[in-house]
Amino acid sequence: MNNQNTDIYRELQKHLDKLPVGFPATKSGVELRVLKHLFSPKQAELAMTLSFQPLALKKIYRKAKKIRITLEELEQELDQMVTEGLIHHGKKIEGDQEIKYYANAPLVIGIYEFQLNRLTEDLYTDVMQYFEEAFIHEFNRTKVPQVRTIPIEESINYEQKISTYDELKTMIENIGGPISVQECICRQATDLFKDPCKRTNLRDSCFSFRSHAEIYIERGLGREISKEEALKILRKAEEDGLVLQPGNSLRPMSICTCCGCCCGILSHQNKLQDPAQFFATNFYATVDENLCIGCGNCEERCNMEAVYVEDNIAHIDKNRCIGCGVCVPTCTSEAIQLHKKEEEIIPPNNTKAAYMKIIDKKAELARTEKELS
Repeated sequence: MNNQNTDIYRELQKHLDKLPVGFPATKSGVELRVLKHLFSPKQAELAMTLSFQPLALKKIYRKAKKIRITLEELEQELDQMVTEGLIHHGKKIEGDQEIKYYANAPLVIGIYEFQLNRLTEDLYTDVMQYFEEAFIHEFNRTKVPQVRTIPIEESINYEQKISTYDELKTMIENIGGPISVQECICRQATDLFKDPCKRTNLRDSCFSFRSHAEIYIERGLGREISKEEALKILRKAEEDGLVLQPGNSLRPMSICTCCGCCCGILSHQNKLQDPAQFFATNFYATVDENLCIGCGNCEERCNMEAVYVEDNIAHIDKNRCIGCGVCVPTCTSEAIQLHKKEEEIIPPNNTKAAYMKIIDKKAELARTEKELS
């Protein structure tokens, strides 16, 4: 990579680092390799005319005039970047006109997931290195996650008061359409490396809703399904012991079905000493030692290494338990139960509100750091 191109990718890195979930630099420079895999120099230059907030095509054109590009060429280039999964887009009808909007996408959840069917071993290797060196810290920095954890249905004791946003069936019933299902990018990656998921044979197991679903359907990456089919697949995911992680809002744009062996987020959170603090969850598991027979099913099922059997009794590490409920249905002695936390975490109203909450927290942290310096 020549110096001029290196400068462009460094500028793009700094630009993307301004997003709610940023794109920090590393000592190794792996983040530049990730960007080079994804963006051509021209695409990098165009991406820097966009922002977190969606901008109309004509407004982007005014910002991009120094690039010496016509409005028609700009639209073609941006649409190609959408096709390649590099940016977000949307459409609005204003009067009798269709107005296109474009915005920067974060690495996760965003650009990486949009590389479905485009993933290469080199990109995957560099993204995982980047997760290790910098991105997981950025993902966790504010402790306001992009996703949250809801309990699987069989684990819920309905004598406890369960909020509707923690009930899978109610969520799907009220989610709005269309609904798309697509292959899990994380399992596609482990299949690519011939190290397939040890938890499930499901592949079409990631869900998008409303405008987010339209993106996947338009690109031919997902297929539209009914609410009934969505619930059927999700119940299979529960049966296989996957963690249900919708977007962190009252009306999520997506639901991921995650495992500790493939999921980029869970696998990297698992490397931390006390990962539970970085998850939005309203539940935790406990074991009745008088009932436990030490069968080990719970330990085997746990995706967070939160359960361990010692002296024929299962124990829960609350610093690792994320309240997913995966351990509950297969407990042969009904010794494990989920309990609701005393202080309930209420999700933000929508995805934008979740990102604004992250931005506010980052500003608060920056003020505190400045005061301490």
